Amino acid sequence: MFKKRIEKDRKRFKRKVHIRKRIYGTAERPRMTVFRSNKNISVQVIDDDEGKTLASISSMEKEFAALKPTVKDAEKLGEALGARLNELKISEVVFDRNGYLYHGVVKALADGTRKAGIKF
Repeated sequence: MFKKRIEKDRKRFKRKVHIRKRIYGTAERPRMTVFRSNKNISVQVIDDDEGKTLASISSMEKEFAALKPTVKDAEKLGEALGARLNELKISEVVFDRNGYLYHGVVKALADGTRKAGIKF
């Protein structure tokens, strides 16, 4: 069991490094990166030029504490992130799936953000 977990993490890390070679966020088009675990989802919008996080959202925040890492809840979290980005006048981002497959929760999060009017 432990060996399988290590192998799974190693494969995700290799995908992550391969993706990050090509993805870069700027002030006009920041990078939106996703982290998901079995209990929570976190998203950061990062300007890589300055190395600063412009916005973030997480299911660990008080107002989203009831959300679980499910497809429905990820879409709600994406819509809330889209609203925060609209307040900051950010209309376009580069999506960094962080080595996760673009499926399920990650896809729902992206769809929710798109629904709020953010372009990828």
